[in-house]
Amino acid sequence: MTEGPEQEAEHGPQASQSSLRAVGWARSLPASSGVKAARDWTRDHLATLGWTRTDPDLVDSVLLTVSELVTNAHVHAHSTAQLILVWDEECLHVTVHDTSPYLPQPRRPDDEAQGGRGMLLVDALADTWQAQRCPRGKDVIACFRPPSGATP
Repeated sequence: MTEGPEQEAEHGPQASQSSLRAVGWARSLPASSGVKAARDWTRDHLATLGWTRTDPDLVDSVLLTVSELVTNAHVHAHSTAQLILVWDEECLHVTVHDTSPYLPQPRRPDDEAQGGRGMLLVDALADTWQAQRCPRGKDVIACFRPPSGATP
């Protein structure tokens, strides 16, 4: 059996240098749970990375993004939100999965409208974001990089 590049890196002499170290958490949030549960859960995990102490502004940006993405899953997709946080030592990936195949589109909100600004906020807060269709819906992924020196 031939090993692919992933197996070679895992078993090779420089495995510790080429291996990606990551930590992640996942939680299912039914529409009945509300976004406060998502924010509280996320805040607890950001505290384990030390970010609540080292970069509270970044934590606020992540929490607002989580609020917007989970709200979108509940309101627009009428779906349970699957919230996944992955820290890979360079970026915190915040993923929200829902069952709708329709990708979010930033739009110009009407000055009179109460909503319609969620993805504009995500675009302003996250370093990058993307949305992609999956076999059972879509994932919206926002990436947050801590400032230099703030990495846990």
